[in-house]
Amino acid sequence: MSVVAWTAVGSLAAWGWLLLGQGYFWRTDQRLPRREAPGTWPDVAVIVPARDEAEVLPVSLPSLLAQDYPGRAEILLVDDGSTDGTGELARALAAQQHGGLPLRVVSPGEPEPGWTGKLWALRHGITLARAREPEYLLLTDADIAHAPDSLRELVAAARTNGLDLVSQMARLRVAGGWERLIVPAFVYFFSQLYPFRWVNRPGARTTAAAGGCVLLRAQAAERAGVPDSIRQAVIDDVSLARAVQRSGGRIWLGLADGVDSVRPYPRLADLWRMVSRSAYAQLLHSPLLLAGTVVGLALVYLAPPVAACVGVLGNDAAAGWAGGLAWAVMTGTYLPMLRYYRQPLLLAPLLPFTALLYLLMTVDSAIQHYRGRGAAWKGRTYARPQATPDR
Repeated sequence: MSVVAWTAVGSLAAWGWLLLGQGYFWRTDQRLPRREAPGTWPDVAVIVPARDEAEVLPVSLPSLLAQDYPGRAEILLVDDGSTDGTGELARALAAQQHGGLPLRVVSPGEPEPGWTGKLWALRHGITLARAREPEYLLLTDADIAHAPDSLRELVAAARTNGLDLVSQMARLRVAGGWERLIVPAFVYFFSQLYPFRWVNRPGARTTAAAGGCVLLRAQAAERAGVPDSIRQAVIDDVSLARAVQRSGGRIWLGLADGVDSVRPYPRLADLWRMVSRSAYAQLLHSPLLLAGTVVGLALVYLAPPVAACVGVLGNDAAAGWAGGLAWAVMTGTYLPMLRYYRQPLLLAPLLPFTALLYLLMTVDSAIQHYRGRGAAWKGRTYARPQATPDR
């Protein structure tokens, strides 16, 4: 057998493991667990960190103001140094929403050294919220639109199942061509790294959350020392989940119905920045992990179509069969995510090309890090953090 054929066999073996041994990551049936209405609905503080979000607030904020929640809830929008009138727009939208949830717009000032901007904003909002002693905190991004029953369903799921953290992966916007090619794959790759079934097992070693929508028990947050204990985290949602679990909390993560991101990513450059700003941080800024990731992506995603083409064009039957089968398994695992995003299933065979783009984005993330640019977001750049001691 040729080197290409052996490589294809290795890729096929890897896909056999991913298909059956990686927590069935490719399935999309992890939705909110069983829910029963509590006898008394607890108080909730909804905390929305916002920095220059005037473009998306007219779509997202009214959905929070209009929440159909039987208990007491209020919204704290933390205006994190916006220059586009985010705070004023939020107040105007609240004034138009008669009978909705009450809104307070507050400002934390510039982050202190050692803090990322979002976590600094969350710290300010959580501190203010604790004065009214809510049982739960809903941490949700400014670009997330919620169905009218979203808060009610999240609280019911947490109460019914004794969960300290309930997180839903918001359905990201998919409208343009580049979004169709890249966005469903983003969630697919995330679930491959953090299989939802593994995350949702009590005492699981795999922990993760999706930062766009996190319902957090206030006592669990205090016990875990968050956000102070994760103040330097660039990938704050995963760090939050780990802190809560390490302190004895139970967490749950799944795909959302009725929680949608309205932020547009119309160009490849927009999506590139979204991925590359934190990709190398995900690899702990490790050159060894970066090299392993590049090799792994090449073997698992790029080798199958290359081997299949070599088999057809180069008369290498073993390479063609192994590469073709690996490509077919890969394509099959991607179909459920495309169905979830209501996208054409014909996009599934293009997953190797999308994986190549992600590989290049990851390498670019490392390059930007070593150029001193770190993780950049809305005018702020975060260099590699120093180790933060556990609290």
